[in-house]
Amino acid sequence: MTRDAFAGTDHPPSYYAATAKGAPLLNALEADITCDVCIVGAGYTGLSAAIHLAERGYDVVVLEAAKVGWGASGRNGGQLGTTLRKSQPELEEMLGRDHGRALWDLAQDSITTAKSLIKRFEIDCDLTPGIMHTAWKKGDMSWLREEADHMAKHYGYDKLRVIEKDEIGDMVATDRYWGGVLDEEAAHLHPLNYALGLARGALSLGARIFEHTRVNDISDGTPATVATDSGTVTAKQVILACNGYLGGLERKVNGYIMPINNFIIATEPLGDDGAKALIRDNVAIADSKFVIDYYRLSADGRLLFGGGENYSSTFPKDIAAFVKKPMLRAFPQLKDKRIDYAWGGTLAITLKRMPHFGRVGPNRFFGHGYSGQGINVATLGGKLLAEAVAAEAEGKGSPERFDLMANIKATKFPGGTLLRYPGLVAGMLFYAMKDRLP
Repeated sequence: MTRDAFAGTDHPPSYYAATAKGAPLLNALEADITCDVCIVGAGYTGLSAAIHLAERGYDVVVLEAAKVGWGASGRNGGQLGTTLRKSQPELEEMLGRDHGRALWDLAQDSITTAKSLIKRFEIDCDLTPGIMHTAWKKGDMSWLREEADHMAKHYGYDKLRVIEKDEIGDMVATDRYWGGVLDEEAAHLHPLNYALGLARGALSLGARIFEHTRVNDISDGTPATVATDSGTVTAKQVILACNGYLGGLERKVNGYIMPINNFIIATEPLGDDGAKALIRDNVAIADSKFVIDYYRLSADGRLLFGGGENYSSTFPKDIAAFVKKPMLRAFPQLKDKRIDYAWGGTLAITLKRMPHFGRVGPNRFFGHGYSGQGINVATLGGKLLAEAVAAEAEGKGSPERFDLMANIKATKFPGGTLLRYPGLVAGMLFYAMKDRLP
């Protein structure tokens, strides 16, 4: 999947597109304009950055090649997590206890920020509490339990409830799990409606958003000139918020991320009793496999099930059949249920599975590589990028919170942008095979 293949199109068919609410009416850029900050990409990162810059008084322009929330922001599993992708024990081992603890503070701010934006701008996105991380293998329960204990003991985080095997079967109608951990602070939501609500919030603060406006080139220098097919934006600062659709727009950093495709299906409505029988407490689920299954109930009682991924430039010909296989492994009782929607999307992963932030010049910033944890982390990312841009504009240097993320050492994928896929595919197939072992 390339950014060129889909630029300028409407939202692809999906359950989310079919139930979208309050999409703002936006035009393409057809003039030469100026602003303080030009943001490329109208997903969570770009829209959050626009909100946090506009409320500081900056003149902000957002350019989107397709539609607001067209990429992963409008197609994902809708799980609003409470971490920065890796667990705190992993971060402490990777970066040291002090850096790890500082990142936990950012993680807490990420979910607080997302929830506060939903409340502030009255975003109708079906926000519902609870994500349960389930143990696919018996041995997975030990580290899930240890992580919950670690968070309670060392961070005072008491929102993780260990679910043993004798209880989980009452909560989720499958015999596939050995237990799990319920994060009561996490949540799930309608991701496209969340993005559309962020766009309305940014517009209400004075930001300008242009859809169907593909960026072709960004000049060096201060100010920078952002060139599109039908106009230019001259800006003092530029933020790249393209994630999996960065392509060749900024070659200094595109080798640090890998676009991959993930897929979701939506069943027919199951009815109130059928939905409750499937997931008793209406929490979202993410299992412990390397290629995870993730799912939840929609507001109208469908099962939204994500499973399977590929690493090519195209989607499977029959997405519904592709995803129905892992769904039926968990829920064989759904074999006769109709699949009403099936869709895919492109996200960006990093080699270390941690987001990648930084700058590629004195006035050009970027944030991407959320590796499947995009809702809360990308929302936080836009806020941190706004802090960095404002600090630069005001001559205050680089802010500490932005540096906490930017200083996480990133590693390029071996082989560069042309040869990175063969190694990735080999590695993913290896771990996918391990998922199938006892």
